[in-house]
Amino acid sequence: MKLLGRNHIIISVITFVILFLMNYLGNQEADKLERALMTAFAGVIGLSIGLFILNKGKDDKNPPQNFD
Repeated sequence: MKLLGRNHIIISVITFVILFLMNYLGNQEADKLERALMTAFAGVIGLSIGLFILNKGKDDKNPPQNFD
């Protein structure tokens, strides 16, 4: 999956919506909108970093020599 490609954007939007709704609907505090937005953005950023690390070595032409 290419970073900032079509599939990444779709997964990011779904992740944002799920995290936002979970935090917004389940919170009774006065600042529930701000907390829900921050948590949803942090989840999407974490997802993007994880996908970047996962795909970093996917097409590596020079694997490490004598790994074991």
